[in-house]
Amino acid sequence: MFQLLDVLGRTSMIPKLLTRRRVVMSGSAALIGVMELQRSKTTTAQTLVPEIQVISTVDRRLQALELTLPTPWQLPVGVRIPAAFVRVYGTRVFISGHVPLNENGTVIGPFGRVGAEVSLEQAQEAARLATLAIFASLKRAIGNLDQIAAWLRVYGMVNSASDFYDYPQVMNSASRLILDVFGDEIGNHSRVAIGVSGLPWNAPVEIEAELELK
Repeated sequence: MFQLLDVLGRTSMIPKLLTRRRVVMSGSAALIGVMELQRSKTTTAQTLVPEIQVISTVDRRLQALELTLPTPWQLPVGVRIPAAFVRVYGTRVFISGHVPLNENGTVIGPFGRVGAEVSLEQAQEAARLATLAIFASLKRAIGNLDQIAAWLRVYGMVNSASDFYDYPQVMNSASRLILDVFGDEIGNHSRVAIGVSGLPWNAPVEIEAELELK
């Protein structure tokens, strides 16, 4: 009889336990519901906040000068060069030789020797385009061009006819562009301008450079 009463007593507690469990579960569900609502409000608030894109000082100067960087250099199909376009070592940056590029990153003419197939004015424009190509490769390598602390050295090679010697005039357009975009303090650089008997893809100009990062 006592066993029967014990069983009945335990059985009578089951509804109470179930009721307590439902209360606890409903309380947890309510808490979870509040947390989800708060998370939803936070997500909605974050979605409503517009993304702010910061334009670098160099990018603003390029826009002011109405200059657009080409797509970073794409080598012709089948051409493989076991070297980097831009080599960053610590704060020093070494830039491989760049030739004039089209907007899509391919080599652009005119092609030939300055003083023969290519005029001085065309060569000066080619030097500007080669410098813009360097800017594009730099941006791909380091991201923000405002990281540049100083241009140190620019080395220009001019594909020249045998009777053409005005290499500095060709490279002046490249130097002026660097100074216009980066300013006198950062853009000031040493320079070499030499004539050569030929360049890759018969380009009229090839430019390499060294610079320092902040």
